Amino acid sequence: MLNFNKVPLNIEDEDSDNSSFYLAIADLMSGVLMVFALLFITTLLQLQEAKEQLSQQRRIFVGELVGHLKGNEIDVKVNEETGEVSVREAILFDEGSAQLKPEGKAELSKFIPLYSQIIFSNPDFEREISRVIIEGHTSSKGSYETNMELSLMRSLAVTRYIFSEELQFPNKPELTPKIMAAGRGEIEAEPEYDNPSDRKVVFRFQFRGENPISENP
Repeated sequence: MLNFNKVPLNIEDEDSDNSSFYLAIADLMSGVLMVFALLFITTLLQLQEAKEQLSQQRRIFVGELVGHLKGNEIDVKVNEETGEVSVREAILFDEGSAQLKPEGKAELSKFIPLYSQIIFSNPDFEREISRVIIEGHTSSKGSYETNMELSLMRSLAVTRYIFSEELQFPNKPELTPKIMAAGRGEIEAEPEYDNPSDRKVVFRFQFRGENPISENP
């Protein structure tokens, strides 16, 4: 006959071992989570610091750009917040045309070398400005398709002039790889209103990591 009084009962010891095991796992998981939390916080701080440095570089560049352009007789409009430079359509092209006028070339021959000079005057500007986007814009007069095509053809005409032998300036070999042409059509124009100020060519710089599509109205 089996005597249950003589059978060793180690249930309490097994429970104690299991509790120690689970506590060790919990401590390990807490440590892992703590490491991930610290890494996450460190990454956020680094991203914030990089964003602040980018904003500072943008402010410095825009300040330099505004200061230089105001000191020269160049018929352009500068957005003092974004650094976008607008050239009126009437200076560059005849109505409905994508062929640069002589006076348009003359204005670009004054503006482009100065714009390039500012970009390459500072190693930080040169390194961080990845693109100079030349955007064609139209008013809402005419069809969407026609305006989109015309705006692209005009941005390409300006780009081709910069690339051509007609225009020479010291930093041309460094600037040309950064240039990108874009047609914006009537996207930013006032709807159903033929506003002459909507018809323009815009020079916009893009820092590394930024969206190449302008979000400014």
